[in-house]
Amino acid sequence: MAIEAKRTPDDRFENLPGWDYAPNYVDDLPGYEGLRMHYVDEGPKDGVTFLCIHGEPSWAYLFRKMAPVFRGAGHRFVAVDMFGFGRSDKPVDDDVYTYHFHRNALLAFVEKLDIKDVCLVVQDWGGVLGLTLPMAAPDRYTRLIIMNTGLPGGEDAGKGFAEWRAFNRANPDLDVAALMQRATPKLSDAEAAAYAAPFPDQAYKGGVRRFPELVMMKEDGKDLTPASAEGVETSLAARQFWMNDWNGESFMAVGMQDPVLGPKVMKMMRMLIKGCPEPMELEDAGHFVQEWGEPVAKAALEKFGIE
Repeated sequence: MAIEAKRTPDDRFENLPGWDYAPNYVDDLPGYEGLRMHYVDEGPKDGVTFLCIHGEPSWAYLFRKMAPVFRGAGHRFVAVDMFGFGRSDKPVDDDVYTYHFHRNALLAFVEKLDIKDVCLVVQDWGGVLGLTLPMAAPDRYTRLIIMNTGLPGGEDAGKGFAEWRAFNRANPDLDVAALMQRATPKLSDAEAAAYAAPFPDQAYKGGVRRFPELVMMKEDGKDLTPASAEGVETSLAARQFWMNDWNGESFMAVGMQDPVLGPKVMKMMRMLIKGCPEPMELEDAGHFVQEWGEPVAKAALEKFGIE
């Protein structure tokens, strides 16, 4: 049965500051037929591919400061919008948004584009989901750029995340622009509005509402909900992959002002990733590290020797 979804009008994506990339779409991913997924794809198809996966409530626009660095070095830049975000279709039923709905879509997307020599670039939910992709096709992935994210496995939620989940529940029509500016005060009004462009009204925000509910963490000592329990097994398997089976190169950048996925969480993540070097610490950066993306991307390319 077809999934009912909203499609954000194209004119909402016109004249966004720092963003002039042509849209690309796939609408025939197995199991998602009829749902249109948006992605940006720039640069040569035969070199290193930087696969950039956003989190909540952002979209591919988040990578606009990293893209010119990757492209300027002659590499391929691919940034995908998950369903419910960016220019991708947005199912109207909140219950459609599950951990495996999103993970399987990303797996299908990678297979559809048949991308190889991948440098995975992740933050927030881009990592919660994206970090589980290489174990399904390890030969595709050669490098990792990881920013504030995690691989939760059913632990108790920290105070910062518990407060964020409660705030999100209380705001079913979340003001995305205001949230982004609060988290990243240096954003201009136009940049903040660009983050809100995908969401004309509350009906488009199912993904925004649901993602915090899917995080595999307990609240107040209670058991995981069915929604938050769904990803635990996969996430724990991914931890084992990164500790034992990952043989690629890694680069970590940490936004030190992030109250949820900041230095403490990233120290744990570094311990999980075999061979991960000392992180690049960005003292002024908060959760959305990509807003400091130019120096991060340059440092990563230099570390990898492909600048």
